Amino acid sequence: MTRTDSPPAWDERTQLITFLDYARATAVAKCEGLSQEDAVRAPLPGSPLMTLAGLVNHLRWVEYFWFEVAFLGGEDKGPWTDEDPDREMRIAVDMPLAVVLAEYEEQCARYRELVAAHDLDTPAKQPRRDGRHPDLRWVLLHLVEETARHNGHIDIIREIVDGTTGD
Repeated sequence: MTRTDSPPAWDERTQLITFLDYARATAVAKCEGLSQEDAVRAPLPGSPLMTLAGLVNHLRWVEYFWFEVAFLGGEDKGPWTDEDPDREMRIAVDMPLAVVLAEYEEQCARYRELVAAHDLDTPAKQPRRDGRHPDLRWVLLHLVEETARHNGHIDIIREIVDGTTGD
């Protein structure tokens, strides 16, 4: 993924896609050079699920939910269960980081195609809890916010586990 927050054009779609791709690429870049041991380390005593691998896997499954389930109306086949609603974070510690990152990047490429094929005003098939159907624009904005927020967590955890800081 190319990591830039400067869109090649200034239309709304290009800006939304550019910022989502920038946030996605930031999550991946923050994991460069990370050991498997550090990728699955949970350094915050009160947050045992906050691992770098878990956060990236969470981002993968958040996109899955918003695009496949909410937007397209597909069946929810995510890893979470009623008994373990954060399972996507828990299972990542048993996965090689390279697999977590590859699955995330492959999925991002697939969702870029999905976004390109739909108008921003297209409503999601599944309503939110309030009964309203967000449009694709809202889904993209939500994913920019969600990914950027978790990038802050990724940044802090990376610094704690091995001292790496930076963009």
